[in-house]
Amino acid sequence: MQKITIISSTNRENSYTEKVANYYRSKLEDLGKNVRVLSMKKLQKVVDMNEIYAKDKSEAFNEMVKEFIIEADAFIFIVPEYNGSFPGILKVFIDSLPPANWHEKRVCLTGVSSGRAGNLRGMEHLTSILHYLKLHVYHNRLPISAIDKIFSDGNLPEATAKDIEKQLEGFLKF
Repeated sequence: MQKITIISSTNRENSYTEKVANYYRSKLEDLGKNVRVLSMKKLQKVVDMNEIYAKDKSEAFNEMVKEFIIEADAFIFIVPEYNGSFPGILKVFIDSLPPANWHEKRVCLTGVSSGRAGNLRGMEHLTSILHYLKLHVYHNRLPISAIDKIFSDGNLPEATAKDIEKQLEGFLKF
């Protein structure tokens, strides 16, 4: 069975990014998919950030990478806007791994922001990096704008929910 890792791309507490990641997880589980969420909050708990680029990483870090990256067939990145791009913690994580850990896997991107562009620019930046790592990026990158106004009690407006449903349907066939 295909293994999908959803990456909640921020280490901020109580973020909308993590709420959206869990929304995606729930939708995929409803479809019977093998899915798990890797929060960047977990990264800072598992590894001393001063040793992130060390040749020999901790056993906990290596197990996390094995479970969420190496064993995954596909990724869904939920990416918040940070200063017109994406969070540095995500870039540090990507840079800490050998590129071969990512090669030839499929990726879906969703941007979230409190602004009006849904992190389109950040998804573009991330897409360039993912292409460099030889990942296949699904064309339907979904920007979700005004997330702080539209996400309520674990629910999204009907139009956004349908957009996510359509995105996931296409990605699962990709």
